[in-house]
Amino acid sequence: MNHTTQLPDHRSERVPNRAADAAPPRARSTNRRRPTSTQWAAWAFLAPVTLYLALFYAYPLYRNLDLSLRDYTVRSFVQGDAPFTGLANYRTVLNDQTFAPALLHTVAFTAVCLFFQYAIGLALAVFFNQNFRLSATLRALFLVPWLLPLIVSASTWSWMLNSDSGIVNAVLHALGVDPVNWLTSPSWSLTSVIIANIWIGVPFNLVVLHSGLQSIPASLYEAAAIDGANAWQRFWRVTFPLLRPVSAITLLLGLIYTLKVFDIIWIMTKGGPADSSTTFATWSYQLGFGNLLPAFGPGAAVGNLLVVAALVFGLVYVRVQRKQALS
Repeated sequence: MNHTTQLPDHRSERVPNRAADAAPPRARSTNRRRPTSTQWAAWAFLAPVTLYLALFYAYPLYRNLDLSLRDYTVRSFVQGDAPFTGLANYRTVLNDQTFAPALLHTVAFTAVCLFFQYAIGLALAVFFNQNFRLSATLRALFLVPWLLPLIVSASTWSWMLNSDSGIVNAVLHALGVDPVNWLTSPSWSLTSVIIANIWIGVPFNLVVLHSGLQSIPASLYEAAAIDGANAWQRFWRVTFPLLRPVSAITLLLGLIYTLKVFDIIWIMTKGGPADSSTTFATWSYQLGFGNLLPAFGPGAAVGNLLVVAALVFGLVYVRVQRKQALS
């Protein structure tokens, strides 16, 4: 008996099925190329941000870079026909006798301000984290220096540190100490602007670090206390390690802000006397706008050095954070 006649023939059924199976992927691939309403909405939300970044960040950076690579004068700045000079402006800045003192003052100003702003802010954050009575009210009062306009803060410190009528010298005189020329002495001018900037920056560190402290579970402190850890051990082995991510972003933002501080120094000392409080920020302004014959190219070059420094520290922070996330 021939059994082959009993087997069903599926060849005629497979051909239509393949065609049917092949059609949906083509339809799906066609649909993927068409933006959905959700994608259009996402682009609509991104468009204002992209336009803002392009107009107020990308274009000014490009113009500043162009200024530093050309020999701009007042006439060529208006007419736009400045000759291309390459890195000549950067060589001029590096060979200037003001470069070394300005670099030293910028490093000292940034390092000292960051250290004391973070240390005082962390101490106050730990103090206010106890949630005692009037804690919220006192914490709000500490925000006043941060909320005041910089011109008001700088003017207030200029009055307080005035050599003749300042309240600081009045207190020193009452204590039997000789008055100090805070703003007019080359030995004290940088210290004066550092003190003012620390006072302004402490509230920011307090707010950010206090929010980080509130995210640490109280059960960790209870477990550490049960194990016999004292207050300092609980801080050093529980609080400080868990606060490292918040501390890193606080120090990074403080670094970028402190590098570009101009208002405080210019209002209080104008970078003097004898360039004793000149930083890259004030030097860049002096070169570009502080003389009758402005040097736009060297001023832009100094500003670009600040941008590169902030960018380097930002990349270091991103790299460190990435390593911590992978470990």
